[in-house]
Amino acid sequence: MGHGRPPTSVGTWGAIRTTRVREGAYRSRTRIRDRDGVTREVTATGTTIAAAERALREKLVDRATPTQQAITADTSVAKLAALWLAYLREEGRIEATTINEYERVLTKVVVPELGGLRLRELTTSRLDLFLVRLRATSTSRQRKTKVVMGAMLGLAVRHDALVVNPVQQTSRIHRDRPETRSLTLQDLNTVREALRAWTSKQRPGPKANGDMADIIDLMLATGARIGEILALRWVDVSLSTVRPNLTINGTIKTEPGKGTYRKATPKSDASVRTVALPDFAVAVLQRRRKSKGHNPVDAVFPTRNGTWQQVNNVERRWRQIRQDTGLDWVTPHTFRKTVATLISERVGAETASQQLGHSSPAITREFYISKPAIAADVAHVLEELADPDPDRGPNTSGLSGE
Repeated sequence: MGHGRPPTSVGTWGAIRTTRVREGAYRSRTRIRDRDGVTREVTATGTTIAAAERALREKLVDRATPTQQAITADTSVAKLAALWLAYLREEGRIEATTINEYERVLTKVVVPELGGLRLRELTTSRLDLFLVRLRATSTSRQRKTKVVMGAMLGLAVRHDALVVNPVQQTSRIHRDRPETRSLTLQDLNTVREALRAWTSKQRPGPKANGDMADIIDLMLATGARIGEILALRWVDVSLSTVRPNLTINGTIKTEPGKGTYRKATPKSDASVRTVALPDFAVAVLQRRRKSKGHNPVDAVFPTRNGTWQQVNNVERRWRQIRQDTGLDWVTPHTFRKTVATLISERVGAETASQQLGHSSPAITREFYISKPAIAADVAHVLEELADPDPDRGPNTSGLSGE
């Protein structure tokens, strides 16, 4: 009786086959018998045949037996999404709130439509049609989905489950960015009237305090983000110095299962800054220091229970205040843009950028400074181009009109 072909020894592999995937891209593949006795296909890519084969041999030498976490061309989109989110949380480089937003996009938008597909089935045309359909719902949802899927499929490329990231070849997303708008002095008067009316309004529950007016005054006095204002501690405020100032070095975060807390660093390294305070802000802070007393977290704007205020709650309060005032376009970020626009007009965009804690003045110019209704008054400069002898008539200088 004949004997069958003996099994490949554990840890060894067969012949390497290399194929051209596209211009400048080659894939090498072989089959290896892993330490668990299972024979699996392994692939690697490179810009040349030699590079692809070299990359494959390096993978084979360093290979560990795959687990259920392995990512291959047969991995489903739903499984990749779970692995990617777990990887991000374990890495700890990205904010938990950002990862939660990625998870929301994947759970609500991507997985219901594409979750059952294998990675090998994610063609550029299929993803392009998917993203185009999302535009009918929301350009913002379309853009967020493309960003999240592009990052997620990048993990599949790094694991050689995909040769190229199909999201990168999809149609460019065009969105109309609204013109940057800041508040005029008349608008600010309307804001303050609305604040006074809301504070004095009779409503069920505890009487409204003056926190909202003070928060808005501090945003106007500093150009800080709302989360940065709510994260202010009295230890960050210096009112007795020659030039009163405060230091912005934190922000407020709210996460499921963790609650609301103060994060010891704001949005970026450039966001850590000390800003001088105008007199009206000093008056606000002095009044609050005398009237509010101590609280466990040392917050300038604590809740009634002595904890950190949530950004969402303050934003919701502002939406209630602005109702029926014609200020529906005004958000807390509008106060920040108003500061940037005023400083830019009076001093310059560079100073505005430093005040807001931006890493580059280009960001401030593009997104925070509103265009003036009339161009800068340079009539006295242009006067230098006037004809010194306006009564001599046309073309009396003998110069050709050509």
